[in-house]
Amino acid sequence: MSIAQSLESIQFLSDFSESVLAYPIVLSTHLTCIALFGGMILMTNLRLLGLTFRSLTITQVVTSLRPWKRGGVVIMIGTGLLLATCEATKYAPNPYFWTKMVVLGLIGVHGVIFRPIVYTRTEELDRSPVIPTKVKVAAILSLLLWTTMFTMGRLIAYWEPK
Repeated sequence: MSIAQSLESIQFLSDFSESVLAYPIVLSTHLTCIALFGGMILMTNLRLLGLTFRSLTITQVVTSLRPWKRGGVVIMIGTGLLLATCEATKYAPNPYFWTKMVVLGLIGVHGVIFRPIVYTRTEELDRSPVIPTKVKVAAILSLLLWTTMFTMGRLIAYWEPK
């Protein structure tokens, strides 16, 4: 808890958490990015599963959403860090927060494993007569991980210490 208290005592973060405008604007931005980013993740994974956007190639879907996803994740993580550090003593004991952080780490592992197998080889996938099983596994895992992360993030607000 001393680390959490130290973070909260940083003047910028304490001013931010007490701000009538800044905190709600950053929180709204964070939630908007989650919604938009989640939608793009959903669209990509549904295409990888062959369930939708069949008139578009996998390359078209992945390539067109990639810059938006990258920008969205930077804003989402940046605003999330700001929100978490300004209320670190509230988040430190919260099991939903820590579950979210573990799942975020698993999302990183997923990216390391599946990026070279799936996301950088979309043109190969477009030429394949059927979508390979490993691609579908990547999409299903991605959907499960991101849904879990978004759910844990939402549950953070409802946890009450005993």
